Parts: sequence; C-alpha cells; structure tokens
Amino acid sequence: MLVTPIAFIYGDGGILAFPFSALITAVSGFIAFKYTDFGGELRAKEGFAIVTLGWLSASIFGCLPFIFMGAAPSITDAFFETISGFTTTGATIMSDIEGLPHSILFWRSLTHWLGGMGIIVLSLAILPFLGIGGMQLFKAEVPGPVADKLTPRITQTAKILWAVYVALTAIEMGLLMYGGMDWFDAITHSFATLSTGGFSPNNSSVGEYSPFLQYVIILFMFLAGINFSLHFRFISGSFLSYFKNREFLIYCSLITIVTVIISIDVFRRFGGLEQAFRDTLFQVVAIVTSTGFGTADFEQWSFSSQFLLYGLMFIGGCAGSTGGGMKVVRWYIVVKFVFSEVKRLLHPNAVIPVRMDGATVPTSVIMHILGFFVLYILIYGVSVFLLALMGLDMHTSFTAAVSALSNIGPGLGDIGPTENYGGLPTMAKWLLCFLMLMGRLEIFTVFVLFSPAYWRK
Repeated sequence: MLVTPIAFIYGDGGILAFPFSALITAVSGFIAFKYTDFGGELRAKEGFAIVTLGWLSASIFGCLPFIFMGAAPSITDAFFETISGFTTTGATIMSDIEGLPHSILFWRSLTHWLGGMGIIVLSLAILPFLGIGGMQLFKAEVPGPVADKLTPRITQTAKILWAVYVALTAIEMGLLMYGGMDWFDAITHSFATLSTGGFSPNNSSVGEYSPFLQYVIILFMFLAGINFSLHFRFISGSFLSYFKNREFLIYCSLITIVTVIISIDVFRRFGGLEQAFRDTLFQVVAIVTSTGFGTADFEQWSFSSQFLLYGLMFIGGCAGSTGGGMKVVRWYIVVKFVFSEVKRLLHPNAVIPVRMDGATVPTSVIMHILGFFVLYILIYGVSVFLLALMGLDMHTSFTAAVSALSNIGPGLGDIGPTENYGGLPTMAKWLLCFLMLMGRLEIFTVFVLFSPAYWRK
C-alpha cells in the first residue's frame, strides 16, 4: 500500500495493481496465520523453515504487481526481478528500465530496502509476539558467522538495527537531494544503496550523475558494508569502535589496495586521473559490498582488473552488514586458522588458538566457517557446470553463479554491467533465483531443509 501514493502521483496502473496485490497477500497471510500452530516455543528447526518460506512467500506475492501491470514478460521474469530485489542482488531482466511505471520502479527499490535489513528482523521489530523464540529467526536470517545481540531482548536489538538503517537512509536522501537529484531518484537510490541492492531507476545506473552524487553513493555503500552494530556503538559514544574492530580495518585495507591497483591500470589505459580514481573506487566498493551499481563498463578494463573485481565477489562486506558474499571475517578466520595449523606442524604440542579482536574464536565457530566455505565452493562449482550445460558461455557461467550466490547483480559476458539477465534461458533464471535465496540466507539456512536429518522427528 506504500506504493499506491506514488502510483497516484504519476497516474500509472499501480493505482489498482498494488492495492489488489496487497489484498491477495493479506488474505493469504490471514489464512496461513489462522491455521498455523507451532505447538509451543519456536525451535531452531522451525526458525530455518519460517525464514526460508518467509523469503519465498515475500518474493511470490511481491511479484504480483509486475504481473498485474504487465511490467515483466513472464511469471519467471516477474519472480526473478522480485527475489532479486528482496535478496538485494540487483540482477534485472529489464532492458528499458526508464520505460517502466514509477510505481514499479519504486516497488523494485522498496523490495531492496525491506530485504536489506531483513524481513524477519523487521517482523521482530514491529511484531512483539514473535519475540517468543525470536532468536532462532534472528540467527537464521542475519548475515555473518555470529548474530550480534546488542541488547538482551531480541526485539529491542531488531529495533535498534532498523533505527540505524532508517537514519542512514534519511541522511543519504538529504545529501542526494542537496546535490541536485530529484526526490524520486533520491529515495530509490537511497533504498538501493543502504540495502546494497543496486536497482536504479535509470538505464545507465548511476553513471549519469555528477561526481558529488557518485561520491555520496560511494560513502553510503561503504557504510552499508560495515557491521551495523559498529554504527550503533559509534552513535552511542564509542567513537573508536570502528578502529578496534579487526574486520573493519581489513575491509578498509582491502578496498584501498584494490582501488589503488586498478586505478593505476585504468588511468594508464584511459587517462583522466580523477575519473579513473572515482570510477575504480565506485566499482570496487559496489562489488565488495555487493551493491552492484555502476558508473563504468568494467568489461573494457584489463583482464587483471576484471580478475580483481571477480575475486572481490567472493569476499563481500562485513558480517552484520547488508552486504552479501562470504564476509570479510570468515576469510580472516580461515587465513588465521591455516597459519595456526602450519605452526602446529612445527610445534605439535603447542596450544595455538585462533584469536580475533583479543578473544579466542571458539572451535565450533571455526568448524562452522570451514563448513560454510566448503559448501559455498561446492554449490558454486555445481552451479557453474549447470549454467554451462544450459548454454551459457564461460565468462557468463562463472560470474553469474557467484553474482547470484553473493547477491551482487552484474557480472561479465552476457550479464556485464551494460547487459541484463533477460536473455538467459528460463531454467538458468530459476537456478539463479535459488542461488540468490541461498546466498542471502547464508546457505545453511536453506540447505538444512534438504537434509534428511531435518525431517526426522
């Protein structure tokens, strides 16, 4: 219903499509609520199912406006666009984005914004009765190896995270409008930036805007890729909280190093020092945070620069951020674990714990991270093979799989920064939809539902 005023202002078909979609969703939700009984306290087992089915349901009902308004060529494309929005992937099947009704453009960005902090976290913030067993939902949905509870009550934690999220969104809107962007573009780009989604109402993404506006978006993409609990602690007066966090320091160092390397290469090839730096910084931050906005066609860059961007797709932002990917903290702990094993070979009787920020990382967390890495690589490899079987070329297969699994959006080949996913085979789109969902819910949340042990009593 939030989109209806936009449809009314611009006089497009959403005046009827969105209320009708909301009615169908509300009736279906009421029926499901009426005839669903958890039979007691919510356990982790139910939490996994609720989160996965919740995201699927949001995507199914969320694609109704695309269908009713004829904005998508098929049901497959409508579902693809919607789940890409809710999972903040930003992969689109649309070729003429500027030709879409304003209400649809607003809805695309709103799906990003809702999915960024998480529909389940939103539910925990505004529906207190879900506080019973709510930690199971929170742990299943929040990205990262460990869910960060800022307060004893999970509903209060969700409200704090959403308050920070809303505040940053409002600040970015103000800065974008101050820089000359109209109110509609400011809202939609802010929604897409803080969620690290990447849907833009323009065919050229962010490339048509001034350097000032691009730097504003770079700043807020960067902030969106940081653990939101650090933002809260900074606002609460702990001004050094960022610099005491090892993951944040690695995140900054990674962006700096890759930006310098690619900037030199882009400057040597195309000239224009400031633009080379700005385009590189924009693409590096957009890729590592999984936002997927674009200001330059990086397929025109050297293969070495493209390879670095490809590597960033696997890394992602910080745990507890709205970014996708494997997360910086997981890579850090894996590297630390490898070095500890090398030391243990030299000193078999030594006790060599893996530490982060002065604390010992529990063995259970390390095993979970190693399992996540193995499962991620296995799923990625199988997905690349299946996409190749469906007729996609090597560049497209390799980057489409990681782009979907890391919730990034653009890739190389047929899905490059100036292309879209509309021309892919239908089965390839459904496979990528599944990968988007798995990536957004950190793989295990979805994968556990396919385990025979899950279905045993």
